Amino acid sequence: MMNRFVHLDGFSMKLNPNESSPLGASTCKLIFESINISHLSHLQNHNGLYSFYCYLANNLNSYSTLKIIMEGAFAVLVLFVAMAVTSVHCQAGTRVGFYSRSCPRAESIVRSTVQAHFRSDPTIAPGLLRMHFHDCFVHGCDASILTNGPNTEKTAPPNRLLRGYDVIDDAKSQIEAACPGIVSCADILALAARDSVVVTRGISWQVPTGRRDGRISLASDTANLPGFTESVEAQKQKFLDKGLNTQDLVTLVGAHTIGTTACQIFKYRLYNFTTTTATGADPTIDATFIPQLRALCPENGDGARRVALDTGSPNRFDTSFFSNLRNGRGVLESDQKLWSDASTKAVVQRFLGVRGLLGLTFNVEFGRSMVKMSNIGVKTGTDGEIRKICSAIN
Repeated sequence: MMNRFVHLDGFSMKLNPNESSPLGASTCKLIFESINISHLSHLQNHNGLYSFYCYLANNLNSYSTLKIIMEGAFAVLVLFVAMAVTSVHCQAGTRVGFYSRSCPRAESIVRSTVQAHFRSDPTIAPGLLRMHFHDCFVHGCDASILTNGPNTEKTAPPNRLLRGYDVIDDAKSQIEAACPGIVSCADILALAARDSVVVTRGISWQVPTGRRDGRISLASDTANLPGFTESVEAQKQKFLDKGLNTQDLVTLVGAHTIGTTACQIFKYRLYNFTTTTATGADPTIDATFIPQLRALCPENGDGARRVALDTGSPNRFDTSFFSNLRNGRGVLESDQKLWSDASTKAVVQRFLGVRGLLGLTFNVEFGRSMVKMSNIGVKTGTDGEIRKICSAIN
């Protein structure tokens, strides 16, 4: 067997060529780094593949052979993930390109409609994104948020400030003219949410379609929507109940990188929140940020005034929101709490590229989490209906 040397930062370490026990994880990492294995961080996230190649490192006689085999690992991993995602989509009854034959222009119509409305009113982008989130957390992603009438979801307190309904109605009317009775309002909303990210300079992703519209919409069912004063544990549980994990929670809350909130939603944090600080404000708020927020939201001022959720770049889909959390500049209490909880803070740090932690790319992870969320409780097949207009059940 060959004499093994591992090189790291100019240091050479000879490994015992006669060792019979498997190499330790740290030693394997040194070997893989020494032969410049690309995508190493991705392999480390998948223990099965990583252990297998660690075994090869202990038994192959040629590092060049090991490198060739390992460079194929990422391709295998990508194929595995694609198969897994496809499996989830099939189980949920949705798939990418569902309308490719029945209504091939559906996605382009939604895209152009979002773009046209965004040019005249940029606030519709965060509005549509939030609307999709609120739709999926109640009865699943079935467009129940869109229906008009007394005591519908639209009338519930968490939904009263939602905007973008006219965008969905516009897209639906155009699609009905091209392909009557084919495309659901639930799918239009899912596509519009994706396109809202793209117009704010985020990265696109493929949206599985094939949802059908629900026939139930009750304001009383919105109690399970995450609230802006809730603890991280409460938020995590609500996400877990929908099949979403802690990383999905932090990632999807990251949508607050665009959009605004009303003073009435967070003003309580600025005045008489506590007696433990000289200002009386929430102690988790950066002291230099308090005067800025108070200037925007005076104690007896207009509660409807809008304030950016991301003071760094409110109109761009980026990681500035997470930098705000690190700096004590989260506007909503529930957002800022993501920095005080160890499990959620670690995810925020990974999005920020904190040294010593495996990094995450926010835009990429956001698309993945959105696909997971958009498959919550979907209605497919003969379940539900295809509405003629989105604001009314057939």
